[in-house]
Amino acid sequence: MEKRKVYGEIAFGYFIPVLNNREIRAAAGIMFLMAFISLTAIISAANFVPIKYVLSIFLLEFTIRLFVHPRYAPLLIIGRLIVSNQYPEYTGAAQKKFAWYIGFSISVMMFILMVILNTYSPVTGIACLVCLLLMFFESAFGICAGCRLYRLIRKNKAQYCPGEVCEVSQKHAIQQVSVIQKLMLLSLAVFVVLIVVLFGRNFNEKPHRLFQQTAAVSAQR
Repeated sequence: MEKRKVYGEIAFGYFIPVLNNREIRAAAGIMFLMAFISLTAIISAANFVPIKYVLSIFLLEFTIRLFVHPRYAPLLIIGRLIVSNQYPEYTGAAQKKFAWYIGFSISVMMFILMVILNTYSPVTGIACLVCLLLMFFESAFGICAGCRLYRLIRKNKAQYCPGEVCEVSQKHAIQQVSVIQKLMLLSLAVFVVLIVVLFGRNFNEKPHRLFQQTAAVSAQR
């Protein structure tokens, strides 16, 4: 099989084309940051300019990943440079390609609605939120939602999944959650409720400048 016809990379010891999941997670983190900053600009200042640039970059990125080759995708190249000193974590290329088709579809829809038609609606808002969640889970936890969907559709085809979730059937001792740990989670929820009850009113007050307040007090004296 010629290398140019292979989607993914050929790595020693692996029988199918693979990709480096570390650089994929790094690229997802970059994409999440770009999207989050753009969303913040929309919410805080009704500025839709950054999101239009970001959507254009996302569309180009997914187009290259799917229809050219992942090794030439700019954000994946940046991710590779960032994690180049880390040992590769290989994952099957097939399920990543399937997941990226989901990202490509959302990017095309968002590009048409927000860049070409210059519109916004609950549809674009929900799509943006979905993208943020997918990229956050990918970068922070290494959870690829598209890869999991691929596993459900093609159970016998998914190999070398991130975190070896395709192969692991029993959790190690270090992965198990004890009763005490569950109680700690419950205590966190109780703590948050107490914070809201006891300090909610104070938290809602707008803060004042520390040094101006100090100067005012000194002037009164």
